Amino acid sequence: MPTNQPIILYPKSTLQKEELLTLYKQLLLPRMIEEKMLILLRQGKISKWFSGIGQEAISVGVAAALHPDELMFTMHRNLGVFTTRGIPLERLFCQWQGKALGFTKGRDRSFHFGTKEYNIVGMISHLGPQLSLASGVALANKLRENEKVAVAFTGEGGTSQGEFHEALNVASVWNLPVIFIIENNGYGLSTPTSEQYNCLRLADRGLGYGMEAIEIDGNNILEVYHTIQKVAEDIRSNPHPVLIECKTFRMRGHEEASGTKYVPKTLMEEWASKDPIANYESYLLGEGILTQDLIENIRATNKQRINEGLDRAAQETIVEASLEQELGDVYQQTVLLETLPETDNTSEKRFVDAISDGLKQAMQKHNQLVLMGQDIAEYGGVFKITDGFVKLFGKERVRNTPLCESAILGIALGLSIQKNKAMVEMQFADFVTCGFNQIVNNLAKSHYRWGQNADVVIRMPTGGNVGAGPFHSQSNEAWFVHTPGLKVLYPSNPYDAKGLLLASFEDPNPVLFFEHKALYRSMSAEVPDDYYTIEIGKANVVKTGNRITVITYGLGVQWAKETVEELNIEAEIVDLRCLLPIDYETIRKSVQKTNKVIILHEDTLTGGIGGELSAYISEHLFEHLDGPVIRCGGLDTPIPFGKNLEKQFMPVERFKTKIQELLAY
Repeated sequence: MPTNQPIILYPKSTLQKEELLTLYKQLLLPRMIEEKMLILLRQGKISKWFSGIGQEAISVGVAAALHPDELMFTMHRNLGVFTTRGIPLERLFCQWQGKALGFTKGRDRSFHFGTKEYNIVGMISHLGPQLSLASGVALANKLRENEKVAVAFTGEGGTSQGEFHEALNVASVWNLPVIFIIENNGYGLSTPTSEQYNCLRLADRGLGYGMEAIEIDGNNILEVYHTIQKVAEDIRSNPHPVLIECKTFRMRGHEEASGTKYVPKTLMEEWASKDPIANYESYLLGEGILTQDLIENIRATNKQRINEGLDRAAQETIVEASLEQELGDVYQQTVLLETLPETDNTSEKRFVDAISDGLKQAMQKHNQLVLMGQDIAEYGGVFKITDGFVKLFGKERVRNTPLCESAILGIALGLSIQKNKAMVEMQFADFVTCGFNQIVNNLAKSHYRWGQNADVVIRMPTGGNVGAGPFHSQSNEAWFVHTPGLKVLYPSNPYDAKGLLLASFEDPNPVLFFEHKALYRSMSAEVPDDYYTIEIGKANVVKTGNRITVITYGLGVQWAKETVEELNIEAEIVDLRCLLPIDYETIRKSVQKTNKVIILHEDTLTGGIGGELSAYISEHLFEHLDGPVIRCGGLDTPIPFGKNLEKQFMPVERFKTKIQELLAY
């Protein structure tokens, strides 16, 4: 029941009586849902619950103040966003019970989901990455000049993550219309704020990024509502980011199993007196807007809605396991056939020129495509692939980025959510480690989790033979071949490089496009001048033979061709071109033909893709083999700088020995 007098001081509001009453109804509904969910949790009817009791004013106030078509990026305790946006309760209940009427086909629980129908993008457990996605949506809004904002929530604990810094820094540098909301509820699980940060106010951090920063009472529904309304109205027409710290408190455990024993009793009592619903009730009662009878009527209506939603959810069955559906939803299904050039016009192009030409034609065809990377604008990138692109396409579409791979990858996904295409250039493939989480947990899983395509191409200059040492020469493609939801391409020649790159921009799934640096200016070939694509997922037999099959890719194709020519071996060389998905059919036909197989790659031997290929061949083609499946790869060391050391690291000489040993087997 409400206190006699509200402790919270509510600002004078321009809202009409019905609007003030609506905010009360919107506040009360998520509280009553939570109270019911806690009962169901104890009954074992839901598996986990992250309570937002005591924090409802933030979610409700923010959602109510925004336009319904403005995207919001939520966290654990933002049930009020979902209810204020009008999501049918039975769908929420089904989501939490793993039923088909939910939003993730039973693949994700609680608030780990998104729905474009209601313009909400839910969290992943890693917290920080959602901030960058909101920046990406804000960038798309700014490019379209549609005067819309994006809003992202985080907790005070999440501000300790590197992504918080990266997302805010880029948003400020690019003047993006995005609002970052910190729900400072005092604890990151059990860790108090005194152990999370060493500044007086988290809002002060905004000053370091050159952005407007505000601290407000997160339990004051009217202060939240009017602040967000004012800020959003401003940045719609004058794009820039704003950081808002909402002071609040979590009245229950991080999740119910963790409890609240670590919270001092006096602190719990102090914040209980600041309950956002009890205080707002008292305020409305004092203003004559609310009566006890009306409170009871609203509660009765909510109770009926909740029970009806639970009854409808109870009629839904849990998701049945379907192998076809599970595998079919890892990627957005699309038919991408080979596109032939319109004319026979060709010209000799180096590998690097073919990449540049393909990228240019992709920009011409897809006018919503945005390129992002370090030094790719006026400088043209460290390999000069985008040289001259700013003049052709402008700085809005060819964007220099700060040194923050993770945020840029998240922004790319945010652009995709708004139906843009995005390309991110890793200056060197080695640097992708700084954005690993965005790739393997956000980009790769988005379609499987909630049907969101990730129309992002990540270009990866890779490999050694250039004397660049252990941080500019790694072969790290195998890391991503292990991740369902990604596509991994690795061309070996200029023709394939252009055709596969153009195909990557036609594919709505995330593509990692590896480009061997040693091939950039050492290899030339006749390449069509027109637009064309090569079907993704199809290997290429670059040399036919019947004595032995060499399976390889990238620079390995050149090594294989040179070796079999030098040794005069009738070998069949299969260039994989696509490492995920793998063209096992072409491999099967070649192994059945030659009966011996050796796998060659520059990557270190242990954990390289050769192990997966060897296992497949041994398991499925054993009866066709006349010898063991041989792998040949780089040494199991970091790749060294010195010329002789790097030469020893490479598998070329070992390959010559091993192929002869296998032939003699």
